[in-house]
Order: sequence, then C-alpha cells, then structure tokens
Amino acid sequence: MNSRHNFSSRLFLILACACAFFAGGIAIQAHTSHSGARLIVQRAPNVGTELAVHLSIDGRKVADIQRDHRYDGFVSAGRHVLTVVPMPNIELRQPTSLRMTVRSGRTYIFTAGWEADRLGLRRSTFANDAEPAKSVPTR
Repeated sequence: MNSRHNFSSRLFLILACACAFFAGGIAIQAHTSHSGARLIVQRAPNVGTELAVHLSIDGRKVADIQRDHRYDGFVSAGRHVLTVVPMPNIELRQPTSLRMTVRSGRTYIFTAGWEADRLGLRRSTFANDAEPAKSVPTR
C-alpha cells in the first residue's frame, strides 16, 4: 500500500509540473504572437510630483502613471479612445480623450502633460511610425 501511495504521489506531481510547463508556454506564445500594437504613455515633467496620470483605454482603467514611470502595454488593432485625467483630481478637471486607429506591428508613443489648464496627450514620433528618409543626391 505504501508503494502504491508513493507512485500516486509521484504521478500527481509529474502531471502538475507538466500542466504548469504547458500553461507557461501558451502564455509566452500568446504574448509573442500578439496581433496588435505596442502603446507607451509617458509622463511629462510638468505634471508635477504629487499628481499621477490616470490612463484609461476605451473606458477601462489601465494605469495610474506615477512620477518617473510610464505605461507600456499592448492594444489590439482597430479604433481606441485614450483618456487621461490628473489624480487626485482635486480641482475637478475634465478628462481629456484622444481617438486613435491602431495598426498591428506599430509602436505608438504618447506624452501626457499640461497644456494650458488641462492634462493632454501629445503623440510622439517614433522610428517605425515616421516617414522613411529620402536620399538626396550629393554633388
């Protein structure tokens, strides 16, 4: 009976390890074959030290970006709405939203910072989004 119990315990342990291994492999495969785009939202220095940038995508909170941090994630291809608002929002400022169309394989970088009296989003240029440089003949 003792050897049978020992065999059952070992078999269970092997099956548990195999399940964990395959589950981890599936998660890595899903991340590497992601059909979307990378989205980075960084925080401008003018936001201040006591405020966070509350970021929502399509109405769902994704991050509260603190000083010296940024949001770095993936979004699916298609249309999305990015929304930012300062937190804590003591002065009851209105959120700022920006509509964007995402294409797979691209990287989109935005900077959240003060623009006049509101927190806004400005798109930054990135190498794979910029127009290719044209060669100029030399003389």
